[in-house]
Amino acid sequence: MFQEPGVLKALLVQCANAAIKSKNPYFRYKYDRIKKRRGHKRAIIAIARMVLTCIYHMFQKQEVFNPADTDYSAIPEEMYRKFQEQYDRNAIKRLEKRGYMITPPAMA
Repeated sequence: MFQEPGVLKALLVQCANAAIKSKNPYFRYKYDRIKKRRGHKRAIIAIARMVLTCIYHMFQKQEVFNPADTDYSAIPEEMYRKFQEQYDRNAIKRLEKRGYMITPPAMA
């Protein structure tokens, strides 16, 4: 499939970079933990390996990847809350770019 060595590794590294920036905080949390100990480059390679493992199991089980199946108990609550707040802020920015006026709900 890939004639040149290193093409698959480069592709997986790109996937890993995208995975740590996605809405699903699972890979980002794993990346942050590995990065503290090993550094950015090794953490990205570790995430690329995790992505490859996910792809292998998707083919083996004939199922699509479902982020809801990941182990959220491994993610601390404050980090999960941080990702949710970041997602909300980005959604508000996108709506404001399109011309919508967003106001916070009135406190009762």
